[in-house]
Amino acid sequence: MAPGNRPSDSVSAVRDAARNYVSDDGGGEVTDFDDRECAAEPEDLGRLFLERANARDVDGVAALYEPDAVLASTAGDHVTGGEAIRRLYEALLADPPQFAGEVRPAVRCGDLALTSTRFRGGATAEIARRQSDGTWLWVADQPNVTA
Repeated sequence: MAPGNRPSDSVSAVRDAARNYVSDDGGGEVTDFDDRECAAEPEDLGRLFLERANARDVDGVAALYEPDAVLASTAGDHVTGGEAIRRLYEALLADPPQFAGEVRPAVRCGDLALTSTRFRGGATAEIARRQSDGTWLWVADQPNVTA
């Protein structure tokens, strides 16, 4: 696996970013999401991420991404592909903070949308794409954009 594409390289950076993306509430418990809600609108992705991350639902979080999606980290590296993103979140959510944020309205252009969630100390920026079934998935994710 190439440097910057190893989940262990990115976990620390994403965990650092997540510490700014937290509330002071306690953590959630894993919930059974066999019938997971799909994102009918691009803004649903941010809401679903918050719900699933707080429930420590690694598979549910990973399901918000396209199979070839890329996730950037504050360290400047990235992870590419569903399995690599899943492994990164598996490590991050093993001892997660409580995630909180304000999901902002998406900026849409055809089948693409820029999504964002504001959190204490910054914001996220993601590119979502409408799927053939009308649902939305992230294709690129920058979890911590600061001014």
